[in-house]
Amino acid sequence: MARVIAGRELHPVGLGCMNLSWAYGTPPSPEDGARLLNHALDLGCNHLDTANIYGQGKNEELIARAVGHRRQEYFLASKTGITVDGPRRGIDCSPGVITQAVDDTLARLGTDHIDLFYMHRFDPKIPVADCVGAMVRAIEAGKIGAYGVSEWSAAHIREAHGVHPVGAVQPEYSLWTRNVELGVSATCAELGVALVAFSPLGRGALGGVLRDPATLEETDLRPKMPRFWPENWPHNLELIERFEALARDNGFTPAQLALRWVLEQGPHCHVIPGTTSIAHLEENMAAAALPVSAQVIEQAGQIINHSTIHGHRYHEAIRSTIDTEEFPEG
Repeated sequence: MARVIAGRELHPVGLGCMNLSWAYGTPPSPEDGARLLNHALDLGCNHLDTANIYGQGKNEELIARAVGHRRQEYFLASKTGITVDGPRRGIDCSPGVITQAVDDTLARLGTDHIDLFYMHRFDPKIPVADCVGAMVRAIEAGKIGAYGVSEWSAAHIREAHGVHPVGAVQPEYSLWTRNVELGVSATCAELGVALVAFSPLGRGALGGVLRDPATLEETDLRPKMPRFWPENWPHNLELIERFEALARDNGFTPAQLALRWVLEQGPHCHVIPGTTSIAHLEENMAAAALPVSAQVIEQAGQIINHSTIHGHRYHEAIRSTIDTEEFPEG
């Protein structure tokens, strides 16, 4: 069942840690976050994914406090490249920023080694060789084990891989977000690079719980995303309900079938769903071992896909920061 990232055999279902500190409304208390992280390790989850912007460093600090004493039990991934403070807001993957970010992240995580360090977005201002060069120097210094990229196009992944092998590519990938099928997934498979899918549950839409985005908190990012807007959500919910019926008729929860759909797209695919719920964590971790037929996977993909869903995954202001190939409008 294990799959490989940067030479390490890992459970195919990792844990995206973002919403323990940021993004989807009020995060859990540090105590509850620590409880969930430890339970994840107890269940055999050995891949934790964080980033410097998740709660402005608070997520990395939470991992350090909660499971730093269990550091040998998990593969640790973090990211840099997105700046969210004031006038410097934007994408910055310049070598100096990467070099400083490695040290800052190591300090917040309370460790001397990060297994995988991503450039969180593509920076068109900096030559790819320069960005990768900073990562290579961190690898040579023993500070990181491998580097990865997030939301990069197939062409830029190939360019980076030509400078130094890429350890992993982290794009958004789910039943309702298929952009990687325009080139990134095939490129990863060809190059032997892991594809680590973030938001494999469609920002929670495919988890079997959300019914009305209007009930989400003001601090939740999702109401800003077109698929959750009032003009698109009713149509999307009809598809989701059909998908949920398919899952339950075949012995899955909706979340489990959504995760398995991504994993069934190739042995190079991994998923890192996030959750604040112990019950949902257990449900997600169990998904990888459940039997599923090719027919059910095909049916799920026919119900929810890029053509059937209404609305773009990001609002206009964010789209310019995404390098992954885009479907034509309309």
